[in-house]
Amino acid sequence: MNPVQFSPGTYLAPVVDWLNASLHPLFMAISALIEAVLGGIETALLFPPPLVLIAVVVALAFVLANVGVAILAALALGFCLVANLWTASMQTIALVSVSVAISVLIAFPLGILASRFKGVEAAVRPFLDMMQTVPPWVYLIPAVIFFSLGRVPAVIATIVYGVPPMLRLTTLALSQVPKEFLELGQAIGAPPRSILVKIELPLAKPTLLVGLNQCILLSLAMVVLAGMVGAGGLGAEVTRGLTRMEMGLGLRAGLAIVAVALLFDRLTRGALQRGQTAPRT
Repeated sequence: MNPVQFSPGTYLAPVVDWLNASLHPLFMAISALIEAVLGGIETALLFPPPLVLIAVVVALAFVLANVGVAILAALALGFCLVANLWTASMQTIALVSVSVAISVLIAFPLGILASRFKGVEAAVRPFLDMMQTVPPWVYLIPAVIFFSLGRVPAVIATIVYGVPPMLRLTTLALSQVPKEFLELGQAIGAPPRSILVKIELPLAKPTLLVGLNQCILLSLAMVVLAGMVGAGGLGAEVTRGLTRMEMGLGLRAGLAIVAVALLFDRLTRGALQRGQTAPRT
């Protein structure tokens, strides 16, 4: 007789079925919300002519950052247009924007709590280790099971993949703020919120920028994998080039992803550094 073998799927399948049956309205509501936000951003990006949008982004880059970032924005978006990947690039920008925004909204408050309370840091550390150890495409499996194919599972999986680096570096950045500055703020009677906003965040900004950079880059990497589940955008073009063995299409889509990544990174970094002020003590 063959020995009885343990099969995790035997126990997980009923749980997944129960979640799909019991929480289906919640999953549908989340899908509708994400689709509405993505649709609105894509419509806003694709409504104006490409040259008009490029001019607007270049002007914003000049105002928010500097001339170098404005030139980079023109080159990056110009390449996406010349490579005949404008629509796919705008879809990717919309998807990454939503994913990074939600990732930061989740990771930043948790990072603050983890830097304040060691118990919170100890509790979230195993989950972060697991989230960063599991291969990224594995996240697409439960996302597709609960949200079907399309852009929504891509956003969900990208959020799961993008939260850990931002959360870890937020915790690290705030934990490394010199205690003398915190004690000085407390000595002059500043409330905890003022100490956080006026002392801790300005001093921790370089490390926070690294966390944001990693979140953006990992989100873009996940978007490429999400092309396999019907998310569209540049990830779908890379997948199409791979499956059809079209080296030109895959190379153009890959370079467009690099251009979008550089644009995101330099815009956010330039805007935050332009607004950086020294802490008042």
